[in-house]
This record gives sequence, structure tokens and C-alpha cells, in this order.
Amino acid sequence: MTKRMRGNVLLLLAAFIWGLSFVAQSEGMKYIGPFAFIGIRSMLAGVSLAVFLGIRAAVSAGKKRKETNTGNVAEDVGKTSGDTKEAKLTGKKTLLLGGVSCGIILFAATMLQQIGILHNNEPGKAGFITALYLILVPLAGIFFRKKIGAKVWIAVVLAVCGMYLLCITEGLHMTTGDLYLLGCAFVFTLHILVIDYFSPKVDGVAMSCIQFLLCGALGMTGMFLTETVELSHVLEAWLPLVFSGVFSGGVAYTLQIVAQKDTEPAIASLLMSLESVFAVFGEWLILGQLLSAREFAGCGLMFAGILLTQLPEKKRGKQAKI
Repeated sequence: MTKRMRGNVLLLLAAFIWGLSFVAQSEGMKYIGPFAFIGIRSMLAGVSLAVFLGIRAAVSAGKKRKETNTGNVAEDVGKTSGDTKEAKLTGKKTLLLGGVSCGIILFAATMLQQIGILHNNEPGKAGFITALYLILVPLAGIFFRKKIGAKVWIAVVLAVCGMYLLCITEGLHMTTGDLYLLGCAFVFTLHILVIDYFSPKVDGVAMSCIQFLLCGALGMTGMFLTETVELSHVLEAWLPLVFSGVFSGGVAYTLQIVAQKDTEPAIASLLMSLESVFAVFGEWLILGQLLSAREFAGCGLMFAGILLTQLPEKKRGKQAKI
């Protein structure tokens, strides 16, 4: 298996885990409230990433010791200057700022998502509405004075038509849950833009660890202030919590980071967008629920729009559209 094929398989596995996570979220809130679910799952994700960082640091330290013992280390070790220390301090501040910013936004997004799922209890539908961020991200380029290509506008039209079929009832209104999920998609758009700003400057895994731990702390604070949680209920929800925390948060995120080193960005986006399809598949496989023909048509149009925004665009001269 080539590195590129391995990367594609890992991204497909990550999308599969993320898709099934919508089902886990729906099932978990049968036992505990949204604050409790977000708090516990995020803490589990943060701890799992902290373990990964610890293992990575230990492996790195082991390699350095081996290089030292074999005499392969350069002899100009004594060049640690004040500038280097200052750069490290600046890097730590940037990492902390990025992690805190992402953690607050992630908490807001997941809170809207949990409430949305709680209201409509349709994981497949929630997966498609949440995935609208893949269209909203390039559309956000308007605020940065970037030219929007024709494919994005076509994708917006497809998504709006799909949203109508999927969410608008005969009374021409959206459910409360759908509105929360739509708000979630907008906040996740902001989350992606903030990650895009900080990720080139810091360690992505470390920043994600910080964001999950902060999101978990905010969730558990809300749990203690507004919800009554019994240990027996938490134990009943252990499987959805572990799956959405450790696997969806820690494992899938790590798979994404490892896989994207060997996969082209356009292909990576296409594979990750399949999480919305896997959400519908998980709803049928685990819960035995199926969408109506109208809802399936809406999902199809929305997914077509999502795929369209992820397709690579031909560059004309030196100008590139979003």
C-alpha cells in the first residue's frame, strides 16, 4: 500500500468515526444533558490527545538520546541565545491563545449541535446541516475581499434547495432543532477560520488538546450550574461518551493529522465531507431509522453542493478563485 493510499484510507476511517459520532451524541443524551455530554466527551478527547502528546514526546526524546550516543548530534549545541528563548515564549503564548480561542468557539458550536440533536433526534439530518460549514468557509471569503468562484455560488444554490427539502415543513418553517444546527454550522465556520490562522504557527495536536480541555471545562461548569447528573446515568451513557470523546475526538483527529501529510488537500476535503453520508448510514445501521424520500433528496442536493466546493479549481494565470 502506497503512502497516498494509506492516507486516503485513514481519512475515510476518520470520516466514518465522525459520522457515527452523530448517532453517539443522539443516544448519549437519552441519559444525560447537553452540558454534561459536552463536558465529559471533551475531557476524554483532551486526555486522549494529551496521552498521544506524551507518547510522541517520549519517542522524540528516545531518538535524541540515540543520536547522542552514536555521535550524530551537531556540536554547536551551545548556541541557545536569548532570542531563541524569547521565540519559544512567544510560541507558547500563541499556542495558548489559539487553544483558548478554539476551545471557546468549539464549546459554542458543540453546544448548539447538542441542543439541535436533542430537539430533532435525527443524527443523519444533523450531519448534513452541520456539514454546511464546508460551503460557508469559502463563502466567508467575501469578508476578506476575495473573489468567489462560480462553483461556490452554484454550491450555495444547491445547499439552499437541499435545506428546503430537508428542513422546511409543510407549514413553511424550520424546526427549533434545525435552527440550532444551522447556527452550529456558522460557528464551526468561524472555528475553521481561527484554526486556519493559528495552525501554521503552532503544534496542531497540542492546540487541539488545549481546546478540548477548555471546552470540557466549560461544559462541566454548565453541567454543575444547570443540570442534575447522577453517576448511574453517566455510566449508562459510557459507550456514546467514550466513542464521541476518545474515538471521534482523539483518534479521528490524530488520523486526520497523520493522513494529511500524504494526501492532497482537495482529496482530503472530499473524503472528510463523507462524514455526513456516514451519519445517515449510522442512523440506519444502529437506530434503524430512515429518512423520507424528500429528506433524502435534500441530503443529495446538499452533498452535491459540499462536494462541488471541495473540487480543485483550475487556475487561470496568477489569479485563483476560492
